[in-house]
Amino acid sequence: LVQAKDTLIKIIDKINIDSRRLFSETLETIRDHFHTLFRDLFGGGHVDIVLDEDVDILESGIEIVARPPGKELRSISLLSGGEKTLTCVALLLAIFRSRPSPFCVLDEVDAALDEANIDRFTNVLEGFLDWTQFIIVTHSKKTMTCASTIYGVTMQESGISKQVSVRFEDVSENGDFVVPNEGDEARAA
Repeated sequence: LVQAKDTLIKIIDKINIDSRRLFSETLETIRDHFHTLFRDLFGGGHVDIVLDEDVDILESGIEIVARPPGKELRSISLLSGGEKTLTCVALLLAIFRSRPSPFCVLDEVDAALDEANIDRFTNVLEGFLDWTQFIIVTHSKKTMTCASTIYGVTMQESGISKQVSVRFEDVSENGDFVVPNEGDEARAA
């Protein structure tokens, strides 16, 4: 039993050492991406991820401090709704950039943003499109304009929902739907 206990303690120590190393490496990668994405979303400013001092890194608390352009450095809890949203989006995308995925679902992350901030948000998302597809749930027409395909739900009759989809490659410059000619349909079939 004593030998088994010693073996378990050594395994736990090794896991803790590896976890501290991996956490530190991942935190630095995310921090670098966070700085870049925050500046892209705000058009400048500074942000940082601060860990509690004098505490084991695996048990440390984490605080986000941000300084949007023209403002003083403050905790994220003291920012406006739009500033909090952009800071959180920057952090989320920084984590996502460090561990990319083929798709990402964002549910109304742009709800608290004005049109200028939505422009910066969609510009940042375009930087991810080489390796990721985004599914964005939104009510913002400005966000919808950056989509290649829109799926919507409408209620033409009371109580009856209908799904609608539009691929923008099927819409002409003047807003009319382009009907494929018969040869295209035969080739597609």
